[in-house]
Amino acid sequence: MDDRSTADRFIGAAIGLLERLRDEEGASIAAAGAAIADAVEGGRRLFAFGAGHSSLAAQDVVYRAGGLALMNLLAAPGLTGVDVRPAMLGSALERVEGLATTVLDSSPAAAGDVLVVVSLSGRNILPVEMAAHARERGLTVIGVTSVTYATETTSRNATGTFLKDHCDIVLDSKIAVGDAELTAEGVTAPFAPASTVVTSALMQAVMATAAETLAARGIEPPLLRSGNIDGGTDWNRQIVAENADRIFWH
Repeated sequence: MDDRSTADRFIGAAIGLLERLRDEEGASIAAAGAAIADAVEGGRRLFAFGAGHSSLAAQDVVYRAGGLALMNLLAAPGLTGVDVRPAMLGSALERVEGLATTVLDSSPAAAGDVLVVVSLSGRNILPVEMAAHARERGLTVIGVTSVTYATETTSRNATGTFLKDHCDIVLDSKIAVGDAELTAEGVTAPFAPASTVVTSALMQAVMATAAETLAARGIEPPLLRSGNIDGGTDWNRQIVAENADRIFWH
């Protein structure tokens, strides 16, 4: 019997997942960081996309203190977090054919750019279509997903494929199907999702790797500073001015 508190058990589960990322995803994180560094060095643009709660990890690397200023959120109404009512509409939109193609074609993303697609299950039409169409347009696609969904669930798109099948680089979050780490007596459903913690950590690990890679090449990474420190706002204004043609959140 586990005598730890529920909070201790959840934090322990999250730490265990983070340790797996460290031990098992190092090569993929390095590859993703290098791809982003290549795009920055080559004058290209960076985009991140996720729908529903998967959008939270994508948003976490956009306009972020300590993060790359060039990362832009690829967004559309109803797809950014839980921003529609009823909230279930957002889930329904992930299963609409043609929506991802329209979103991407309406964006500034172009061949040579990098797109990070975040989807826990990677099974819905939206992330699969987004990744596939991005590669057709010549973008480098980095997928952040739980690979186990591809073996334990069925695809929800006509191709029968998953996000992982349409990416140049795949980062496996290791999240179990169902995204709930805990069970307890008297609680019928499993609970305590860890995907946001783990996926955000993956994203930040990639951004940190990209910054370090750029520095190793003798290139100053275009990083933002906190607006809550002295001089931070002026620093950020200068970074934005120097990279205005690649920043679309401003």
